[in-house]
Amino acid sequence: MRATLTLLLLLTLASFSTRGQERPNIIYILADDLGWGDLSCYGQKNFKTPNIDRLASEGLRFTSHYSGSPVCAPSRSALMTGLHSGHTYIRGNKSVEPEGQWPLPDEAVTIPEMLKSVGYTTGVFGKWGLGSPGSTGAPENQGVDRFFGYLCQSLAHNYYPSYLWDNASKVFLRENSGDAKEEYAPQIIHKQALDFIEQNKNRPFFLFYAMITPHAELVAPEKYMSKYRGKFLPEKSYDGIDAGEPGFREGPYASQQESHAAFAAMIDLMDEQVGTIMAKVKELGMDNNTLIIFSSDNGPHKEGGADPDYFDSNGIFKGYKRDVYEGGIRVPMIARWTGVIKPGTETNHPSAFWDVMPTFAELLNVPIKHNIDGVSFLPTLKGNKKEQKHHDYLYWEFHEQGGKRALRQGDWKLVQTNVSANPPGKFELYNLKKDPSETTDLSAKYSEKVRELTGLMLSARIPSPDFPFAAERNR
Repeated sequence: MRATLTLLLLLTLASFSTRGQERPNIIYILADDLGWGDLSCYGQKNFKTPNIDRLASEGLRFTSHYSGSPVCAPSRSALMTGLHSGHTYIRGNKSVEPEGQWPLPDEAVTIPEMLKSVGYTTGVFGKWGLGSPGSTGAPENQGVDRFFGYLCQSLAHNYYPSYLWDNASKVFLRENSGDAKEEYAPQIIHKQALDFIEQNKNRPFFLFYAMITPHAELVAPEKYMSKYRGKFLPEKSYDGIDAGEPGFREGPYASQQESHAAFAAMIDLMDEQVGTIMAKVKELGMDNNTLIIFSSDNGPHKEGGADPDYFDSNGIFKGYKRDVYEGGIRVPMIARWTGVIKPGTETNHPSAFWDVMPTFAELLNVPIKHNIDGVSFLPTLKGNKKEQKHHDYLYWEFHEQGGKRALRQGDWKLVQTNVSANPPGKFELYNLKKDPSETTDLSAKYSEKVRELTGLMLSARIPSPDFPFAAERNR
């Protein structure tokens, strides 16, 4: 199947060359655990995100966009494969030893593979989390020309690591030996991402910038900490794993006595880095030929001292990371493409991570011959509302905390928690148009709608031997 797909894509590349059509660069920036309400253009009042706000003012702001999952690895799997979490290969955060997560299989077709096959240079910078070193899911085996960052999402918890990966080679950060804090990984990774843009300015490229901020641990260089120290009182402290203790810089979070200031500082750094990406694109004269998308992999976390309630990180929405309520899966998304996307616009078109692959495919006239769940939102980007196709439904499943799943169809949202319990949890029904905060369960009032959506939910997934619910595991 992969050979057939590659041939079709190469034929498409030849078609591009014949027509002389210019192909846009694509920069997809993914924040880590950034909540809906953590950006000032989405309502944050405690601090500002001026560069991301400017991205929104120059582009299109999505108000009904969803991540692939309420946690990291399956969310990224949905993004990369165009398959929702009832079909995608990785449906949970499952680690493998000695380093990395459950790998994408060789038969997976990913966005980098698709774009590489039509002549794009592909780069991933930041956090991968879709395979261990040398596995079928490693970046170099999934169409990535250049990777720099963390292969393992657990090790990406630590911001002053002893090493990072440059393709399949370790780059040791000797200045971080012992308990030293000299080389802050987000800044090192950022420089490499900027260099990638510079090096590929004369050819079409795809940059997946998978930031590790603002995921815990909560730590930022003093330049950023000093701007917020003492501004968000009372402070919140966190007692973590520090130098000399077992597990130090192996995944557990470090202690932080100023968690509020550190969180704001990390958002500040993240926003600054988005600004420098925008500036680099402008400096190289690529504004009119570069699509920039910014989003987050799931809702706000409550780990390592994080305090989403203090900052109202989930806005009006119920739930956090690991919840299939709106607060865990509804995420900000902004798209800017000068001359194509109308500045300062907004859309409530319901979309999700698995729509990104077909959007890029439609943009480049790439045929997708295998089954995916995504629906291209390219018409929405171009302001062609009448041409925009819509999902029959959106679906999520989650395999921790007893199992959870959710389905949205139109304004209706069905949620089930404790899926693996005996008996399983009840179905909850919400009307998102009237009750976006999911405060009133309407399941008793609209039992027929519950039955209808339950049928859809049960048919929305293919059972996975690697990620089963308890009932499937016991068969």
